[in-house]
Parts: sequence; structure tokens; C-alpha cells
Amino acid sequence: MVICFTCNKRIEGQVLTALDKTYHPEHFVCEKCKKPICDNKFRTHDGRAYCEEDYNRMFVAQCFGCGQSISGKFISALGHDWHEEHFLCSWCNSKLIGQTFMEHMGKPICQKCFKDNVASKCKRCGQGITERVIKALDNTWHPDCFQCCKCKSAISAKVFSVSSDNEPICEKCS
Repeated sequence: MVICFTCNKRIEGQVLTALDKTYHPEHFVCEKCKKPICDNKFRTHDGRAYCEEDYNRMFVAQCFGCGQSISGKFISALGHDWHEEHFLCSWCNSKLIGQTFMEHMGKPICQKCFKDNVASKCKRCGQGITERVIKALDNTWHPDCFQCCKCKSAISAKVFSVSSDNEPICEKCS
């Protein structure tokens, strides 16, 4: 006499054997969604059976770019896992593997797009600032662009004067 592991009743007719136990076919179900696993495609975790969809969603890394399971090479960045081919700039979609990238609103962005679209602009040259920045006179500056409006030498000291046009003047010229 064969007994179903789930309902403890006698099995007459088709018997499903899985995980060293016997079941009525309709009683061998996914631990998560409770749907019968009748196509023999299931995965186990801690001795429990899961349909492939729920197993992948619960126990397999998901690509933050496409939402699908990751089984091959992947990259971990910005607190997420990504298929290498889906780790792209969120502005221009260029591949970022092996490239320097920035973060903007939780998403990766290439240096060029960051500099052109997101970064603070330098008061002197108008270019985006992606590295060291000087904040002075209610503006941002590249260190080399923060220069005396009279002699054009870079101002590295914390002490400087301000012209009537709100431009920096070095100690020597003030």
C-alpha cells in the first residue's frame, strides 16, 4: 500500500515519487505558490520543492537590468547584480564593463554622460566636474579654473579677495 506524504491517504492510480517520498500527483506542490509540480521540473532548497519560476525568484541572483535570473558571468555594482551585457549607462546605453562609471539616482552612468548631463558645471570653463571640485562664491570650479581674475594664476590658498564682478582675486593682486 502506497501512502501520499501530503494527505496521508492511500494512493490508487498514478503515484508521483519525488524527494524520496510518494504523492498523489496533485499533492506534490511548490512550497511558495502551492501549484502542483506536474512537469518534473522543480528545484529544491532546504529539502523543499519549488517550481523553477519561484526558485529562481527566491534563490537565484536576478539581473537588475532585465529582471531575469543570472546563471553565467555577472557583475555586482551599486548594490545589485547585473548580467555583463545589461550593465549599461542609463543615459546612452553604452557598455560599462571595464569602464569607469558614476552613479546617478541609483543607476550607472558613464563618465561622459555624467560630465555632460549631471555634473556641476565649472563657472570658468563651463565643463562638467567629475573629480575634485572647489566650491566658492556660490559656484563650482575645477581646481585649475579657480584662478585670479587679474593675473590668471590658480588660487590654492583659502584666503582670497573678491572683485566687484564676484570673481576671485589672489592675495598677491588684492
